[in-house]
Amino acid sequence: MTGTITITEAALASLIGLTAHEIPGVVGMAPATLKEGISRVLGRANAREGVVIAREGSAYHADLYVVVAYGVSIPTVARNIVERVEHTVRTQAGITLGATRVHAVGVQRA
Repeated sequence: MTGTITITEAALASLIGLTAHEIPGVVGMAPATLKEGISRVLGRANAREGVVIAREGSAYHADLYVVVAYGVSIPTVARNIVERVEHTVRTQAGITLGATRVHAVGVQRA
């Protein structure tokens, strides 16, 4: 019996968001859209906050909006995020990301 497995963009964004939170130096995710910002104000944050997934043809692209800890090397943290996210998405979802971009939008004391 052959079936089809579908991974939604929301599930992919949640997987990416949870993975990014595991990286040392990441304090949290920042709202990527006005809607996310309003949800956060209302107390409804979720795992995919700060992650925007776009699809171009058959390729997925991920943009992550992160807040990093004060005193860490932002380029090192960003590189670690990209490596871990791409590995996790490839091994757990079977998807190879076409691009993974990290946007450090804030610095905060951990």
